[in-house]
Amino acid sequence: MSDEQLRGWNYLPEVPLKTSPFFIWPLNPVEMVKWVWNSWFLITEKLIILGISVVCYVWFQPSLETVQEFEIGWIAQMYVRNVMLTLLVAGSLHLWFYTYSAQGQKMKFDPRPLMVNGKQFTLGGQVRDNMFWTLGTGVVIWTAFEVVMFWALSNGYIRLVTFDDTPVWFVAVFFLIPIWESFYFYIIHRALHFPYLYKHVHSLHHRNINVGPWSGMSMHPVEQFIFLGSVFVHVFIGAHPLHILFHLQYYFLTAITTHTGFQGLLINDRNRLALGTFHHQMHHRYFECNYGSLEIPWDKWFGSFHDGTVAANTKMQARRQRLMGR
Repeated sequence: MSDEQLRGWNYLPEVPLKTSPFFIWPLNPVEMVKWVWNSWFLITEKLIILGISVVCYVWFQPSLETVQEFEIGWIAQMYVRNVMLTLLVAGSLHLWFYTYSAQGQKMKFDPRPLMVNGKQFTLGGQVRDNMFWTLGTGVVIWTAFEVVMFWALSNGYIRLVTFDDTPVWFVAVFFLIPIWESFYFYIIHRALHFPYLYKHVHSLHHRNINVGPWSGMSMHPVEQFIFLGSVFVHVFIGAHPLHILFHLQYYFLTAITTHTGFQGLLINDRNRLALGTFHHQMHHRYFECNYGSLEIPWDKWFGSFHDGTVAANTKMQARRQRLMGR
């Protein structure tokens, strides 16, 4: 570890962290292509979730004709599907990283274990608390938003986008959803750190100073409602059922995968799948930095970016003292 890196972490990626090359001047077309390629293609979270969405659409999604009227049958079908997806993704990652410790401490950011006990947790322990909020309210809100969106799409309240009619826009929407997420997430996340909302809503998520897979969607129901509410952008831009599935699965499932506490999943000592980001891991430890993501550099523009270096840490500490009025 160099003198320019932070102490107290088990694993550090290369720092300073870099934001998207689409916002670095002068523009570098090669770096821009690499960024898109590494974000989407080969084995990536985005491509895996798109594959899950296709499977769900083909085999586990009621038709638009079926969802024109609210009925318990098709709503229950979607709810069970979402519960199973959550258990599969969060459960398997928790088993891999924590129950069986399949890669030990390799690529784990925080050296500390998850908290077994704690009065701040709803059910007395971190994992139980996280599972309660994720499954108890998170999946319910996720399913409710899907129900509303599919009902609106089937009844003509949202414009139906098809590949046959607008192939370029149909494909473009999938690439735009993560960009919209970066914009939307920064705005709502920054707002959730206003004192009143933090105290009454967002503090529940920040019980997790050291995060695990179940921490990602462990939020107050109000925050889950706001966070997943990004899907309502399709009221204005239109959608295909596959877009709705991908949008909400991307938000929900990547919240899980990016909170594993590990940079990636190792197989034969090679990082086969990028997962958690040090950028957001620092937010959980330091709170008042890195409200957004690296896709759009909102934090750099508004002075809250922590790039993982000692210099950035010193700057962040001074900012925290100003915020606390010291």
